[in-house]
Amino acid sequence: MGDWNFLGGILEEVHIHSTMVGKIWLTILFIFRMLVLGVAAEDVWNDEQSDFVCNTDQPGCRNVCYDQAFPISLIRYWVLQVIFVSSPSLVYMGHAIYQLRALEKERHCKKVALRRELEAVDVELAEARRRIEKEISSSGYLCISAETLGSPCFSALCSPP
Repeated sequence: MGDWNFLGGILEEVHIHSTMVGKIWLTILFIFRMLVLGVAAEDVWNDEQSDFVCNTDQPGCRNVCYDQAFPISLIRYWVLQVIFVSSPSLVYMGHAIYQLRALEKERHCKKVALRRELEAVDVELAEARRRIEKEISSSGYLCISAETLGSPCFSALCSPP
């Protein structure tokens, strides 16, 4: 019959833009139509003409008599009617599927962009870390500025003996 999660996602997308009555109506009709079409599909496409009996043995009479008696099968006529009645809903559902796919594509593009930004930041941080480590290792010790040394000296001079 199909993937019910997919059908549920379509119904959820359609329900965003529907009223309460529309939600119930669309859900019941959609599920009912799909179930009936799924159950009746085998009967629709089987060969009804093989069971038809013509009262003459002339070649081709069987086809002509069948076409004369039944211009269109009642089951096929019913399926055609269901398709025509369902077509506006199906067009709307197709639009909902399109919007779901567009939203998924947009989310995927945002994730890819964020991953690229994160990788760029990681690369910049790694380069800065390597540069600092290189400076530390090249001098062998950390350089302390005169201002940094001035504070302990000043506090030692100003303290009481």
